Amino acid sequence: MSNYRRELDVAAAAARTAGAAAMRHYGTASATRKADASPVTEADHAANAVIAEAMARAFPRDAVLSEESIDDPARLRAHRVWIVDPLDGTKEFLAQNGEFAVMIGLAAGGEAVLGVVYLPATDVLYLAAVGMGAWVERGGRRRRLERPPAGRALRLVGSRSHADPLVQRMCEQLAITDVAPCGSVGVKCARIVENLRDVYVHPVPHLKEWDTCAPEVMVREAGGWVSDCRGRALRYNQPDPKQPHGIVVCARGCSEAVLGVVRPLYEASLQSAAA
Repeated sequence: MSNYRRELDVAAAAARTAGAAAMRHYGTASATRKADASPVTEADHAANAVIAEAMARAFPRDAVLSEESIDDPARLRAHRVWIVDPLDGTKEFLAQNGEFAVMIGLAAGGEAVLGVVYLPATDVLYLAAVGMGAWVERGGRRRRLERPPAGRALRLVGSRSHADPLVQRMCEQLAITDVAPCGSVGVKCARIVENLRDVYVHPVPHLKEWDTCAPEVMVREAGGWVSDCRGRALRYNQPDPKQPHGIVVCARGCSEAVLGVVRPLYEASLQSAAA
């Protein structure tokens, strides 16, 4: 089993430094639009530069796939790829609501093996690696995350900016009435590992590998479940970095019930769209 202690130390330090670089623009950043119409700011670029430099210096043989860097197809030949979202939740950063994160993941052989999720607005750091557990650093103290099983009444963390009628139907069938909106994927998953929410479902192909890599490791190592909406494992370092079938994140003990509803509704939606 690989020991990712050095990788975690480097990624955690890079995330903190990148978060500080982003926060220098908090409240003053202006946005431009990328080709997909999503916003990008000076904070995104500043955080990205910090992380790119740190990874290149510490792990020069590894490839990097970042939302804010030009994609180099040479990464497809690499066994290890750092998958980075320098500022997940740019809309929330602009809204100054604190729901954004710096996310640094590592994939090896197409699987997510390490994740760092840093919330610069509150100075909370989540870090996890395969076989090493998941941890949270808050107020100078580190605590291991071991998510307890979900209760009978499931609590959903939903998208703040992407309301979806399909998710509503899923909630109805799962008898979920407690729904809280949130921004960043990383923040949503953090609320699940901290036992504040139980389920997150995003059944559309808008997510990218950099949205899911770091949070996936955090959730899995805390005892939770992560898959796509078909119940299949997420894959990384693909030619197209989309996660084509969305994501399902669950607390321990409820994935079977959740996927029992999500999977058929999602498959039906695909068939309807193709008709």
